[in-house]
Amino acid sequence: MCGIAGFLMLGGGLPQLLTDQVKAMTDTLAYRGPDDEGFWVDADIGIALGHRRLSIQDLSPLGHQPMISANGQWVMIYNGETYSHQEIIPTLHDKGIHMRGHSDTEVMLEACAAFGVEAATQSFIGMFAFALWHRPTQTLYLVRDRVGIKPLYWTRLKNGIAFASELKALRALPAVQPAIDKSALAAYVRYGYVPGPQSIYENIHKLEPGTILTFRAPDSLSKKTYWSLPEVTRQPQHIFSSDNEAISDLDKLLTDAVGRRLLADVPLGAFLSGGVDSSLVVALMQKQCPTPVKTFSIGFEDKNYNEAHHAKAVAQHLKTEHTELYVTPQEARDVIPRLADMYDEPFADLSQIPTYLVSALARQQVKVSLSGDGGDELFAGYNRYHWTHKIWYLSRFLPLKPWLSQKILGTPVEHWQRWQQRLPFLPARFGDRLQRIAQLIALDSPQAIYQQLVSPGLSSSDIMPDMPEPYLANFNHNHPGHPIAAFQLIDMLTYLPDDILTKVDRASMAVSLESRVPLLDHRVIEWAWRLPMSLKIRRGSSKYILKQLLYRYVPASLVERPKMGFGVPMDAWLRGPLKAWAEDLLFDTRLATYFDTRPIHAYWKEHIGGDKNHQYLLWVILMFQNWQRRWLQ
Repeated sequence: MCGIAGFLMLGGGLPQLLTDQVKAMTDTLAYRGPDDEGFWVDADIGIALGHRRLSIQDLSPLGHQPMISANGQWVMIYNGETYSHQEIIPTLHDKGIHMRGHSDTEVMLEACAAFGVEAATQSFIGMFAFALWHRPTQTLYLVRDRVGIKPLYWTRLKNGIAFASELKALRALPAVQPAIDKSALAAYVRYGYVPGPQSIYENIHKLEPGTILTFRAPDSLSKKTYWSLPEVTRQPQHIFSSDNEAISDLDKLLTDAVGRRLLADVPLGAFLSGGVDSSLVVALMQKQCPTPVKTFSIGFEDKNYNEAHHAKAVAQHLKTEHTELYVTPQEARDVIPRLADMYDEPFADLSQIPTYLVSALARQQVKVSLSGDGGDELFAGYNRYHWTHKIWYLSRFLPLKPWLSQKILGTPVEHWQRWQQRLPFLPARFGDRLQRIAQLIALDSPQAIYQQLVSPGLSSSDIMPDMPEPYLANFNHNHPGHPIAAFQLIDMLTYLPDDILTKVDRASMAVSLESRVPLLDHRVIEWAWRLPMSLKIRRGSSKYILKQLLYRYVPASLVERPKMGFGVPMDAWLRGPLKAWAEDLLFDTRLATYFDTRPIHAYWKEHIGGDKNHQYLLWVILMFQNWQRRWLQ
């Protein structure tokens, strides 16, 4: 895993100046690649490529980047890992191309040189964002993996183009003068992240997953999709003779996907929450490893947020070498000042805090860690998929829906929490969940309910005068099959790359840890989308086939429990130890530059008074303010 940055400024420049500028860009990414740095400049053309390396495969100088192809025509910088490179080597040998080292970078580079960029990329299994410069035609290629595991930003310059793994590297280039994109800010306020291809800045874009951008001097720019998830979802369904046949087929595929991701020249481990996805990944790792797998989990003393004991039970059953850390509230709160640097555009997923903490824990022992991300999107695991239809179905028969909604919302959340204490069978955070449902029962369509369920923040029309309500373009995608499949598709096009994968990439890279996601192997994605919904949801249970496979390795009693999520008790922290910090941000006069602060202050008053739990929408505003103080001074 690495950090890349570069630019093409037509007309050329002084070699040292170009080198200094690209080095300033990669210096901002040092934590993504603390092991090595490299630069390649052609001053006559005006191109500069920079790389920071986290050495995982081929730790020798033969893995150094930027890397030049054997024929001298191509130059490459690359962030990620490709797990199919060993299978490509024989085809390169047939063309008389022999490897100097054993890095995946060299294989990818020579494959692009031998077969063309698109054809070569189609053969790559893995996660990647890379830049290729073709010297004879003066053409720059920017390529991002199929689902957006690795980040890549780009922007047009007056006389060229610039790109980088993160926004802070683009800001380090004098030719880039960013200004806030208010439409992107409105989308952030609604969703808690900036949906691609926008970034928080005008004219700076996220390269779409599964896309190749081609820039040919002097100014020809084009983009081509080499892999399309909507097209994948339209493939015919699998036909299996039995559930066992389907489960065995998935076992074989996932075993291969996990096995490929065990390739490393450095210590390797896995995050383990004790849930279905991470437990299955660890089980398939341990199945293929001759020694105990290193696993890591964190816990909290607050039982409503703690899954560490479940992870420990799974680890004991699988006989892993398990490390757990119970985090104090102060240790978790100490992460908050670092968030604006980690996520250099506003980002407000509360699980960003525990994700960073478990990454830091793992990095003490390993350099690579596997995770179970992607299982919910692929196998219909999110509660919101089911709640959308349940709420829509039941709310149609409710009398006086507006009155009932207002009555629940008008009752302080502490009142409902007291019912939870008296009736222990009620779910964790019952009051919060009930008030959330009350917001939904008055809505007029399942699409509106789902839109609200994926929107932790505020309506921009409430706090951004004259700004229309943002609408995710990817909500236009539909799926001809089961209604839940449409919601899965929306999530995989939006929430997965721009929230989940962004969170994991930035949190792990902040501590120089490579995170691998075997469930998002594109072959697994293509296989899962051909499953009938009856193998994903059965008798009200989600992720049916994934669970049945896991039960071959782990007893159901260890993993079968209500979904908890990966959060922190921010609602209580904002009323207590973080109150002064939050008020300093919320009552800062600079907030009024972008928002009508009156409703924000009203939400704050309701929250600290205990009348409502507004932790999610307040966190959205707080993370914007935290970011603004860091980056807009």
